[in-house]
Amino acid sequence: DPDSGDNGLVLYSLVNHQTNEFDINENTGEIFTVSVAGKAGIFSLEVQAADQGTRRLTARTTVNVTVDSSSSGNMVVLVLNQQINVVERKIGEVKRVLEDRLGWNVYIVDVYSNELERKARSSTDETHIEIIAFDEAHQEVPAQDVKRKLKEQSRNIEAELEKVFSTSVTAAIGEPPAASARPELVAAIVLSVLLACTFIAFLVYVGLDVKRKRYTELCSNTESMEGIDNPWAMDKNGSLKNLEKLEHMNN
Repeated sequence: DPDSGDNGLVLYSLVNHQTNEFDINENTGEIFTVSVAGKAGIFSLEVQAADQGTRRLTARTTVNVTVDSSSSGNMVVLVLNQQINVVERKIGEVKRVLEDRLGWNVYIVDVYSNELERKARSSTDETHIEIIAFDEAHQEVPAQDVKRKLKEQSRNIEAELEKVFSTSVTAAIGEPPAASARPELVAAIVLSVLLACTFIAFLVYVGLDVKRKRYTELCSNTESMEGIDNPWAMDKNGSLKNLEKLEHMNN
């Protein structure tokens, strides 16, 4: 607002008291989450900006906020017999078909192919679509209910998708990929292994050092005993000194 004074002071607010999940900084217009535990999908927030003049002027806009639930246990995988690059281009229409036939809001978590090579994007006729469905209260629909509805509507879904892709389409229910270890967990494991190896090496070093010191002390004690009347002390040639003493006494 280019006006000065109160006419140029703009404050922001959420319309219809949508503050259970989100709130807004009235001075900056920044939107932040309050509590979205167990919820995901697209939330449509109506935001109002109003100046503080005598005759307040207002403007409203809709802000769509997407809450990701990629770690949800209610994720369902739909496998299409189409190339991934084709599915990616048509993903908006695929989402529309699923929402129409399931009767829920559908959030597309990921689109991928099992093939790792780049050339597979145009050569493998199998694409996996990870989805989560939400009811009107933005609560996740249990995976078993989504799978049941997909089976019930499978023919209708395939018929609608054939119109989208202009070819015969099969849609099967797949299994979500196994969860991979988080980078933080991998780093912790690696660090633990390194620390364990370092500790073992330290123990080995200490053990060898103690053994060396004992051996040195033993050698020192043996050498010092050679200077006293030790009947079992040996000379440098390996002869027992007590024999020398007896021979001297005989002479």
